[in-house]
Amino acid sequence: MRAIVTAELRRFANTCIWSWQGWSAAWASEKSLRQWTVVNLASATLAFALDLSAGERAMILALGLLILAAELFNTAIEEIADLASPERDPRAGKAKDCGSAAVAATAIAGGVAWLVVLLG
Repeated sequence: MRAIVTAELRRFANTCIWSWQGWSAAWASEKSLRQWTVVNLASATLAFALDLSAGERAMILALGLLILAAELFNTAIEEIADLASPERDPRAGKAKDCGSAAVAATAIAGGVAWLVVLLG
């Protein structure tokens, strides 16, 4: 049993390391990730500064994290598209545009949530 727990802890540690490597790589190369992080920090600060319910606060924080996740997915799509198609290809362009649209849709969801919380 102890060997199983040790192996699972090692796998979890590796997962954390690989995730941090992915975040660090994206942070170093993607200005939009850095910008969304600043927006997310400002949003989280405002969510704690205002008199919101726990559910409202949780929704705002979760949507902020989803925007960051969408940006990371978009970065992964762009990297794979560039690797698979170093030349311009309309399919690679479409994949990149769809990734960007996913970030935009997620950001709009965050904005809508803020509007509903503030105006509701």
